[in-house]
Amino acid sequence: MREMDRIIEKEGDRRPRVLLHVCCGPCSSAVLEYLIRHFDLTLLWYNPNIYPEAEFEKRYAALLKLIGDMGLSERVPVLREEYRSGEYYARVRGLEAEPEGGRRCTECFRLRLEEAARIAAARGFDYFCTTLTLSRHKDAVRINALAEEIARTAGVKWLPSEFKKRDGENRSIELCEKYNVYRQLYCGCEYSLKNRGI
Repeated sequence: MREMDRIIEKEGDRRPRVLLHVCCGPCSSAVLEYLIRHFDLTLLWYNPNIYPEAEFEKRYAALLKLIGDMGLSERVPVLREEYRSGEYYARVRGLEAEPEGGRRCTECFRLRLEEAARIAAARGFDYFCTTLTLSRHKDAVRINALAEEIARTAGVKWLPSEFKKRDGENRSIELCEKYNVYRQLYCGCEYSLKNRGI
């Protein structure tokens, strides 16, 4: 978070435009609360990994409800990408047996970050970022390294983060309780669903 602090300080009173990739309502809650103080945000809902499609829709509806309950509907637009699970399955082909947190997850991160960077560059955002670094189950170092590499290729700046720091994950839990946010029981893909035995 120190890198982000330096960027916020450098920007001063300016509110840079950030395209924030969001994975779900719970991870978005504390991240939105923090970032909205310093940036003009647009959210990107691009999660072809989520299985099944009904769960994709449920998580999207939960995100919209959260934004409304936080009073941010007028300030925070959402760009919704349709359900394109084929993109995810093509990316992770051959990695189906990988353990949670392994190479399959890396490719899943890469897929979503590449789309966020592509859209951010095409639409002239100052930065792109993701809520993925809020969860203790996600490797923020790996996500930031991937995103930096992708940012250089796409020609857009990455906003480095580790939102779990400074009690971010606990704040997310508090906000989810306050706003009665749907909290899913598995990461998103069918492999994480099977691993949880749900």
